[in-house]
Amino acid sequence: MSYIYWNNDLIDKFVNYIMLDWKKSLAISLLNETFKEIKAKWQKYPEQVFLKAIENVMPKIEVRPKRVWGSIYQVPQEVNSKRQLFLASKWILESARSKKGVSFPVALSAEIIDAANETWNAIKKKLDVYKMAEANKAFARFATKK
Repeated sequence: MSYIYWNNDLIDKFVNYIMLDWKKSLAISLLNETFKEIKAKWQKYPEQVFLKAIENVMPKIEVRPKRVWGSIYQVPQEVNSKRQLFLASKWILESARSKKGVSFPVALSAEIIDAANETWNAIKKKLDVYKMAEANKAFARFATKK
């Protein structure tokens, strides 16, 4: 079963985040191997597991630095959808790349499965961002109105 022909923009964008040194065909083959690993471990459709993992990791709010009268405050703000996808992808890939001793597709499949189950590093990053936003909610008045 080949996963080269996706009909999903999220997966195409994730391939671009995996890609290093403009080697897109290598990124596609790595993601194909990752999906095969997910299929072997879970016996489910890997695309659905992947989309659930991304959805679980996407942050709704984050803190951004804002300079007010010489002081810099960490102001909680809502995150737009493109940045949500970027942060979720970045956190999943960082966690997978930090694992030593296993191949990248195996590490990435483990991270995607863990994120789909709402466990492990990528979800921890999201919760850390939420804690930081909660701690700095007093500075929400400095948020820029759009």
